Amino acid sequence: MLHAVRACEEGVLLYPVYALLFADTGLTTAEISSLFAIWSVVSFACEIPAGALADVWSRKRLYALGQLLTAAGFALWLIWPAYPGFALGFALWGLGGAFASGTLEALVYDRLGDGDSYARLIGRSGTTGLLAMLAATLLATPAYLAGGYLLVGAVSIATVTLGGFLALYFPSSGTRESTPDDDDELGYVAMLRAGLHEVAHSRRVARAVLVAAAVPGFSALDEYLPLLAREMGAPTSGVPLLFALTALAMAGGSALAGHLPPTSPRPLAGALALAAALLAAGALIPHLAGMIAVSAAFGLLQFAMVHAETRLQETITGPARTTVLSASGFGAEVAAVVLYAMFALPFSLPVLFVIAVIPLLLTALLARRT
Repeated sequence: MLHAVRACEEGVLLYPVYALLFADTGLTTAEISSLFAIWSVVSFACEIPAGALADVWSRKRLYALGQLLTAAGFALWLIWPAYPGFALGFALWGLGGAFASGTLEALVYDRLGDGDSYARLIGRSGTTGLLAMLAATLLATPAYLAGGYLLVGAVSIATVTLGGFLALYFPSSGTRESTPDDDDELGYVAMLRAGLHEVAHSRRVARAVLVAAAVPGFSALDEYLPLLAREMGAPTSGVPLLFALTALAMAGGSALAGHLPPTSPRPLAGALALAAALLAAGALIPHLAGMIAVSAAFGLLQFAMVHAETRLQETITGPARTTVLSASGFGAEVAAVVLYAMFALPFSLPVLFVIAVIPLLLTALLARRT
């Protein structure tokens, strides 16, 4: 069931083209960056409260609700294709993402109970999801040519909604999946405090949270890949095909992470350092061939995300697992907002990608020390 849910979560036709939708309605790069910032601000404002809610309520139901909110956000883009509609749609997507963040991961770890098994299952499900992303990316081109953004958006709404309903049938660990009782308000506050206390007072957990937050924060760069591909000379109809290359590389990275258990920080640090080098080199190549190196960098980032999250799962000892994972998600959203703000600077996209490499290298050093 996890594989099916991940396939619906990632196999969304809108992902490779929605930045182009915004650009085609006349929005500038700075305005598009502000939309991404709205998305992240809403996400990180709701991230930790939503994590605590998942710990005291039903994780499956909260995930399903999050997917329905995301689908509603996509629908707004089609109904109101202007900056206000895009902004409100991103706000709904941000809230939905906060509800879904860490919920299934906490369920999986509670059922398995060890890092190696978790890494294998999450790695395989991640590969399934990314292959679904690849399929959706390849289908985005004929869907766009056949029905434009309207068809692409409608199929995306249906896919995300289906994933939400499938999550309701996901096997749980048998805890916190019943209807809340009259004491849930006190339970919620206690769980929120327990999770924040573990992050604040355990140096080991705090370091793992920091690394697990920083690594997915860099994945926000994928929002600019369609614009980078277009700047390198790709037509709109061809951008999804280049995005498919990135999805394939990420699927490979996820599969590799499942076969290499996170027993040492060296694979994680090395993957981040190599990703930084490939990202800078690929962005600076003034040809579509540069997207090969950029795609490889994203494959390494996906490998690093699985390892960083698994190492965090293994450090958590308290009952507020989703709350701690949400603290990591909060940090990732903060990192993404900083990244979006940086991309609003008046530099070319290749130069901005190179600037982003600097904090990525610092994260590699932190991962090695951790």
